[in-house]
Amino acid sequence: MASSFMPYCQHGFVAGRVAVEYRDRYLLYTEQGEQFAEVSGKLRHRATGIQDFPAVGDWVAIQQTERQATIQAILPRISKFSRKVAGSTTEEQVIATNVDTVFLVTGLDGDFNLRRIERYLILAWDSGAVPVIVLNKADLCPDFDQRIAEVEAISLGVSVIALSAAQQQGMEALQPYLQPGRTIALLGSSGVGKSTLTNQLKGEQVQAVQSVRQGDDRGKHTTTHRQLIPLPSGALIIDTPGMRELQLWSGIESLPETFTDIEAIAQRCRFRNCQHEQEPGCAVQQAILKGQIDAQRLLNYQKLQRELHYLARKQDQQAAMAEKQRWKKMHKSMRNHSKQQW
Repeated sequence: MASSFMPYCQHGFVAGRVAVEYRDRYLLYTEQGEQFAEVSGKLRHRATGIQDFPAVGDWVAIQQTERQATIQAILPRISKFSRKVAGSTTEEQVIATNVDTVFLVTGLDGDFNLRRIERYLILAWDSGAVPVIVLNKADLCPDFDQRIAEVEAISLGVSVIALSAAQQQGMEALQPYLQPGRTIALLGSSGVGKSTLTNQLKGEQVQAVQSVRQGDDRGKHTTTHRQLIPLPSGALIIDTPGMRELQLWSGIESLPETFTDIEAIAQRCRFRNCQHEQEPGCAVQQAILKGQIDAQRLLNYQKLQRELHYLARKQDQQAAMAEKQRWKKMHKSMRNHSKQQW
């Protein structure tokens, strides 16, 4: 990061890191302490969408004056968590950046969902950070060993840690990831205990917590905004609001990393373009009959594959439309310039 900041340092700018993103300003951590800043007009003008504005975790170059501080540039991101914005709009929303490890937090209660974990794994692999699955509320799980086995079966090569944040049980297993200077993001649905986990790691009440609903174990959005929080170990943690409907933004390249078992077996299918449905010689269907692959896992793999291909097509169409609009503006500007000369 120091090398990318050097050109800005020569112009008298200082470095900061985005801790909280508000509607029209940002709280930054700097060498001088916490400081509020706004985006410069130049950076705002160059932005093509919300993805080009600072996000929690970003390193930024700041110009300081007696009256205010302005963010002049966003330094290159080493990792980035993005999702599609809610609704029908095809636009990227950056959740967090420059994260080393992501704790994918799931509750071992009534809200336990293997398919949701698979979706979060795609997001994590696509970000460039290292995923760790954290199974919280272990004290509320009567079939503990079975749940652990189910998660390990769908997360090959990913560490799985079971604990109870509320009871402070198993928390020591997280320590290897909390080294000084490392950044960890917490991702998971509402009610899985992310805020409780944050408070335990911080050693004080920094995030409000609420009990989950009776009957379905689903919680409310206790955390209302993303925040970068320093920990006593020297690490930093980003708590995020719960995301029940996680719409992927990209990840077609990360799909094989999440479904390595299906991808490996598919290599043995008779036809290269096998859809793993009714084709003769389908090795994947044979693996399901033998109990080597869960049928629901295959269905989710196919669903996510269709979703990501559709999203890629929409993004290509949007990019082509934006390029067309750019050329129209350029030609219009050229025509106006020619008329003025005449």
